[in-house]
Amino acid sequence: MPKTKTGSGAKKRFKVTGAGKLVRRHAMKSHNLTKKSSKRKRDFGKDHPVAPADTKAVKKILGIG
Repeated sequence: MPKTKTGSGAKKRFKVTGAGKLVRRHAMKSHNLTKKSSKRKRDFGKDHPVAPADTKAVKKILGIG
């Protein structure tokens, strides 16, 4: 059976940590920033874990496991 291609969009948006967990960027950091608090904007900059319900699908797109 042929290898599954890695999703081009997914490889730009997700990364795997050393422990094998998936992390993603946070949305809502591109515009309308004046009404958002500094604390909220700071939190958008950090990597966030992928939701457990989505990990199986993301791993499949990335060709992991």
